[in-house]
Amino acid sequence: MAKNHFIVFLFFILTYNKAQAQKHPNMERAQATLDSIYKYYGVSGSLLLRETYPFEDNYKADYLVSQEQANRANPYAYLWPYSGSLSAHVALYAQHNLPASKAQIDTRVLPGLEKYYDTRSPAGYASYVNFAPTSDRFYDDNVWLGIDFTDLYLHTKELRYLHKAEEIWQFVASGMDEKLGGGIYWCEQRKESKNTCSNAPSIVYLAKLYKATKKQDYLDLAKQLYQWTQTNLMDKSDSLYFDNINLEGKLDKRKYAYNSGQMIQAGALLYTLTAEKRYLSDAQQVAKSAYQEFFTDHAQPGEPTRLLKSGNMWFIAVMARGFAELYHIDKNKQYVHTMQANLDHAWNKMRESNGLFNKDWKGQGKDERKWLLDQFAMVEMFGNFEFNP
Repeated sequence: MAKNHFIVFLFFILTYNKAQAQKHPNMERAQATLDSIYKYYGVSGSLLLRETYPFEDNYKADYLVSQEQANRANPYAYLWPYSGSLSAHVALYAQHNLPASKAQIDTRVLPGLEKYYDTRSPAGYASYVNFAPTSDRFYDDNVWLGIDFTDLYLHTKELRYLHKAEEIWQFVASGMDEKLGGGIYWCEQRKESKNTCSNAPSIVYLAKLYKATKKQDYLDLAKQLYQWTQTNLMDKSDSLYFDNINLEGKLDKRKYAYNSGQMIQAGALLYTLTAEKRYLSDAQQVAKSAYQEFFTDHAQPGEPTRLLKSGNMWFIAVMARGFAELYHIDKNKQYVHTMQANLDHAWNKMRESNGLFNKDWKGQGKDERKWLLDQFAMVEMFGNFEFNP
């Protein structure tokens, strides 16, 4: 009898998912992309994933601090790209309430994530698996996870997710000091710079923790970090954000989509929580400048009139979080409709027969190897968006 009940339940889930997919084309795209990811990046007998496809034995990550770690042969993905699996699944679950998405999070993603858990005090997640030699810990890696766990709690009210989110925050908070007047470092082992990628998403993280707990300290610190980031890392000429400032006060003036995107989301969330109009005005100004900086005019018939510039796909996905958050407040459809048009374009022009995506938004270039996080970024964007231009 129990077996029959399980079969009925499984049939219900599959039927429900199929009906939802037909109603929401982006969800169907997200599910298909996830299937391709687990097929081509999966490791037999493990919940872990490869970093690239095709897999490269001597792969060296260019986003690590420790050269020793980068030079080791590492058969599994680092934490950053693996964490994209949690963001992708949470986006799908939060948007569509699919029982199968929740099951994947609990039985596949989170058990795999625990292979990166590091018990050094305060506990957090290391950049590589915990059964390998000890690796560096990055504050921004942990912030992204903390945001996802907080979102999971806000959506499910399951306290285990909130407990994990607050535990991770204790690690991130250990990366703050008064040098440069405040702010959070990038890497625990190399406290040499304070980066937008560790501070801007921390504002988002704290705002969500406040929503989850109503603890005033979280909101107060979110506002302090917002002011610090704006003062120290914003380009006053266009309101976009530089990458980092080192302890000598020198700015790294590179601009990435995710950094400004998180300040869009931070401003939108703080406006929602405080009703202070300056936060909304800030978010709208950053969105306007990001739309100019990270898109380009495109005149091909039947294609988006504004096309995303090629680069790190996950940076674009995080920028898209900001556009979506802002849309829910001011109902300006320009940015979300342009994102949806680009996603339609990506599905038709950037996707290969194996279901994986290239990074050239013009649809011309082919990537010899495809990075895991780029693929999860596409799932997240499909999961977060369902706007018809």
